[in-house]
Amino acid sequence: MTKLVYFAWVRERIGKGEEDIDLPADVKTGTDLLRHLKSLGDEYAHALEHEKVIRIAINQEHVEHDEQITGAREIALFPPMTGG
Repeated sequence: MTKLVYFAWVRERIGKGEEDIDLPADVKTGTDLLRHLKSLGDEYAHALEHEKVIRIAINQEHVEHDEQITGAREIALFPPMTGG
């Protein structure tokens, strides 16, 4: 079981801040995860439609989309950060 945490407009579009999910064996990278989630329903597809801008953190460490997620305890998904 992996804990997924969603932030900002990703959370708003999916309609929840977090969830625990059993990932299929073929979901091995961040890219695989995004594609899998998009298949779970319209709200996920809408939230992740521009998957290249979605940031990923595995166990609170920022990673690239091609990073292996196997064994991750927590995966966070969020839009690009802005600052001032």
